[in-house]
Amino acid sequence: MFELNIGDQAPDFTLPATGGKDISLSSFKGQPVILYFYPKDATSGCTRQACDFRDNLAAFNRIGAQVIGISRDSLASHDKFIKKEALNFPLVSDEDGKVCQAYGV
Repeated sequence: MFELNIGDQAPDFTLPATGGKDISLSSFKGQPVILYFYPKDATSGCTRQACDFRDNLAAFNRIGAQVIGISRDSLASHDKFIKKEALNFPLVSDEDGKVCQAYGV
């Protein structure tokens, strides 16, 4: 299994995101990014995690950090999850799993 270590450069990616735009990690160069991977929209643990990011987004914004959630779910699933939980940050869809693999998750 691939493993990233502290100090490694994060693998770049461009993926479709909620809100109708693609997101590229490289577009955030020079600013902090909280990139979190999760298994499935609307499951108990993943919902709790997403809601924690939602509820604490102001603190991340104060340091200029962007929160991005990634799972292998479709954009349609992500859109439902965002609406149901009032999420205030983008979710990206890695349906083929290539980004998950690049990050060793």
